[in-house]
Amino acid sequence: MDICAVNVLTYEEFLEIFGNVVEKCPLIPAAIWTHRPFSSLAEIEAHISDFIDSLSQSGKEGILRCHPDLAGRDHLSGTLTRDSQEEQREAGMTTLEHAELSRLTRLNSAYKERFGFPFVICARMNSKAAIMRQLVERLENSRPTETKRAIEEVKKICHLRIRYIVLSDVPNKL
Repeated sequence: MDICAVNVLTYEEFLEIFGNVVEKCPLIPAAIWTHRPFSSLAEIEAHISDFIDSLSQSGKEGILRCHPDLAGRDHLSGTLTRDSQEEQREAGMTTLEHAELSRLTRLNSAYKERFGFPFVICARMNSKAAIMRQLVERLENSRPTETKRAIEEVKKICHLRIRYIVLSDVPNKL
């Protein structure tokens, strides 16, 4: 699908295809659809980024709360979105050994208790070891610093999801 094909999608088609580029937040692609025609993928991403940046602190935290815990309850119950399932699988988060899973569960709980939202990281850009290391490091951040950092990770995830959708017919898409 190229940018021309994106621009001729109906509202419903656009939401069907782009509705989860920001995890469980179809309102965001719904809001940017009116900016068509898009000149590039970068323009789509810029509109999404601007929308997220325009949100209040509580709105940004709401976006973060839509994300699942890494290797958490949604993974165990099979309710992860297809996108999250693939991203966590690629990062090795779905095949953790018992000790790794126990440690991750404790760290996820500490993180959520401290910040009020799940730890968000672009799994596709990180290894299992890097994810664990960053989780420990980011637990030391202040709430404003961590909210900003987590939103930047949301934008990275969105970037890769958009590229995956639009460039899915190109070999070695990522």
